[in-house]
Formats: sequence, structure tokens, C-alpha cells
Amino acid sequence: MPVSNIIKSIIKRIPTIKNFIAERDELRLKIAQNSPVENPDVYILTEPSNQNILDMFKGEWSSQLPNNLKLATQPGTAKLFEDNRVTWAEQIFGNFSNWNILELGPLEGGHSYMFNSKNANKVTSIEANTRAFLKCLCIKEIFKLNRVEFMLGDFISFLENDNSKYDMVFASGVLYHMEDPIRLLKLMSRVSDRLFIWTHYYDQGIINNRTELKHKFSPVSLFEHDGVSYEYSTQSYKKELDWVGFCGGPKPVSKWLTRDSIIKALRQFGFTELKINFDRPDHLNGPTFAICASK
Repeated sequence: MPVSNIIKSIIKRIPTIKNFIAERDELRLKIAQNSPVENPDVYILTEPSNQNILDMFKGEWSSQLPNNLKLATQPGTAKLFEDNRVTWAEQIFGNFSNWNILELGPLEGGHSYMFNSKNANKVTSIEANTRAFLKCLCIKEIFKLNRVEFMLGDFISFLENDNSKYDMVFASGVLYHMEDPIRLLKLMSRVSDRLFIWTHYYDQGIINNRTELKHKFSPVSLFEHDGVSYEYSTQSYKKELDWVGFCGGPKPVSKWLTRDSIIKALRQFGFTELKINFDRPDHLNGPTFAICASK
């Protein structure tokens, strides 16, 4: 690049550099004068507390945390830190003590916290959403989850390259976010003989009778995997994408399998014992159920 062009480039950047220096000096002055700092993401001027940690993501949390934290304000309302679905899975599969558990999509670490409390040997928990991952690290620090390893990345890629065997794969709230949910079921079946799945499913009659939902779904379609046909509907996230705390899939659409297709796929991949619970066709966001599947 000619010297003249380099000089022009530097001159263009001078106003930006001046602004940065001015903002830096203003911040330093406020700190020196013990004045309020307008950006709380940079400095916290109160004594250390769990509330400060949680408030970094204020307005983004879904979970209600255990009452023994004695928080000034609860970050969310969903009781994921005392979830009956985890309790039920342990009743079906047996004591989680000393188990190696693979958790897909921990969201905010509520179920991870429960596994840690139940003395699992190790919980490998994989989260792709960066802000959800950071919230999980906050929870790990607050509760000292020494049995949990949170990993940031795509669990499909992880499963394709992982040769480990787990006592259980726990997948709550992830199957209906997938572009290829059958592929996920097959990959999970390769690494464990026990699966817990909680998911939404597509039911044309139920969805079409819900005016707030039916515009999000395509008509039911068929697709094949390894020569077997499954039914699904393509779901669009719509306005959910606008929420700062959105932790759905990485694409604007996903496939919701029908209930029968989920069961069919599990049997196709070798799971002979299926226990079903938490069947809620009237769920606010569409029909749901939970499955404990064993080989």
C-alpha cells in the first residue's frame, strides 16, 4: 500500500481514537471521584454478592434459584433447580450417584446443579449459546459445582467425534430445536443405553386449534432416515428471536417430530423400554412429554 494511503487511513481514524481516549479519561475521573459509573458491565461498586453475579444478565434469566441464596430479587420463575423431571428420571433409571452423565443444552445449569447434588461422578454439559454458557459458569461459581464441566460448542459435532460411554444422556428442551432431530436421537443412542428426553412434539389437531401457534408451523411432512420414514412439521421461531434471553436453536426454523415418530425412532435405535410422563398436550408453547428410554 502506498505511504500516502496509509497516512490517509490513519487520519480517518483520529476522531475514533480521540473519542476512545475521552471516554477512557472520563471513566477514570468518575472512579477517582467515587462517582457512579454509567456502565455497570464494567465496574460493580457494591460489595461482592451472588446478586451482583446474577444481575449481569438481568432480564435474561428463566430460572428461579434455590431460596437458600437469600437473593434480593429472583432472576426468573422456572423451577429448573428443583425439577420433578430429574427426580422422575432417577426413579426410573436408579440412583445417579457415581454416574457419568452427558447433558445436552443445560440452559442455566439448573439440572446440572441437581446432578451435582445427587453426587454424580461427572457431568459433561454442552451448551452452544454463548450467553447461556456464561450464565452456567455463573451458577458453577455460585454453587461450587465441582462435579460439572460446562463446555461451549455444538453437541452434534461433539457426539459425532466422541467415543465415550455415558450412564445417561439427558436432553431436556433440545430435540425440538434441531434441524435434524432423528440424527440427534441416533447419535445419543450411540453413546448411552439410557436417554432422558423432554421435548415438544407436533400434533396437527392440537396445533391447528391454537390460533397463537398454528401460524408458526408448516403442514406435516415426511422424511426418510436410513430408509425409515418419519413425520414432522417445520416450526418458525418468529418473535421469540427478538428476546435477549432467547436460547433456542441456531437457525430460524426447526423440525418438530410427531409423538409417534419420536417413539418410532427410539425403537429403531434399539431402545426397548420406554417410560412416558409429563404428557401435556395443553402446554403453553405446544404439546410436550418426557421419555426415559433404556436398551
